Amino acid sequence: MDISEFFEPIDLIDVQFKSETSGRPRMGDLIRCYLDPGDFPDHLSANIAILGIKEDRNAVNNSGCALAPDYIRKYLYNLFPGAYEVKIADLGNIRQGFSVQDTFFAVSSVITELLQENIIPVLIGGSHDLTFANYQAYRNLGQIINIVAIDSMFDIGKSEDEVNSQSYLSNIILHQPNYLFNYANIGYQTYFTDQDALRLMKSLMFDTYRLGIVRHNLEEAEPVIRNADIVSVDISSVRFSDAPGNGNATPNGFYGEEICQIVRYAGLSDKLTSIGFYEVNPKLDINGQTSHLVAQMIWYFIDGFYNRAHDFPFRNEDDYMKYRVTIKDHKEELTFFKSKKTDRWWMEIPMQSEKRIKYQRHYLVPCSYQDYQMACNNDIPDRWWMVYQKMM
Repeated sequence: MDISEFFEPIDLIDVQFKSETSGRPRMGDLIRCYLDPGDFPDHLSANIAILGIKEDRNAVNNSGCALAPDYIRKYLYNLFPGAYEVKIADLGNIRQGFSVQDTFFAVSSVITELLQENIIPVLIGGSHDLTFANYQAYRNLGQIINIVAIDSMFDIGKSEDEVNSQSYLSNIILHQPNYLFNYANIGYQTYFTDQDALRLMKSLMFDTYRLGIVRHNLEEAEPVIRNADIVSVDISSVRFSDAPGNGNATPNGFYGEEICQIVRYAGLSDKLTSIGFYEVNPKLDINGQTSHLVAQMIWYFIDGFYNRAHDFPFRNEDDYMKYRVTIKDHKEELTFFKSKKTDRWWMEIPMQSEKRIKYQRHYLVPCSYQDYQMACNNDIPDRWWMVYQKMM
């Protein structure tokens, strides 16, 4: 498929990123951009592809977020790269379809092609319901996946609702055939979440982490992120003081440096294959602060990606230390793996051999040292139980 037909070039007239004084290249000098019609960048040699999506017709209380991609680029291109060779293509902005579903089709088609070429799409939206289009790309590949949303609410909506930025998750859950193995929310705020939604998340055995719990120990979010195929970031998860450019911004949320650390975890994860940043509204922004923050978040993702350790127990068991823990009154022995390279932990979920084929990407679950300590203290970690019940 020729994906160039879905894109329009970027207008960089007002973007200043080259430094004539220092002579040092910035990101805008190194990223191959789609600037002129008929001159689509060579994306097949890239590790990462940036996609702008100017779609906000399903945005709730945030009309104007379709303008975000070019505003974010203005700040991203001005940043200096880290100590790595940049192989990134900016494919431009996906043309808005006649209907939102047309835009979804274009987005999912492009992502499917990129995933087949082992290129990581970085989506710059647009409204948060574009996560559904991202999910559809994996459905096209028949791949069972995990989604992690950084959001102040669950976006569960009601089953009869149309897809919008605050109800897209219902459509993913109810879609048949279903390819969602696990959904995790990081940073939800309880006063924005009704108890029925919390009970539903629990009944579906999805992972939910309150804002205060995550902020108390940010490192505990790392295993959750490491288990994701898709990470979806709603900028409303960041407090208004750090990200005012959003119609749903509130006083509480992550600080800018915290969300950048979380996104770097995503970059470091060998399992993650796409990420999206949504709901930035330049019309409501103050001095470009929100666009600038998201540009820095993307920088941290790129930095994490180029520092990946290629660290996963499937590859070579000799690179890992194996620990077996016996739990009293529990017939299953718990098996943990610790990487000799990065000190990261995984735990193995026991299952029948025929199920291992279907769930080969899911029975080794990222965890933390605290999970291992819990097992040593004769208590089964919640992460283990959640996945074990899904496998049965």
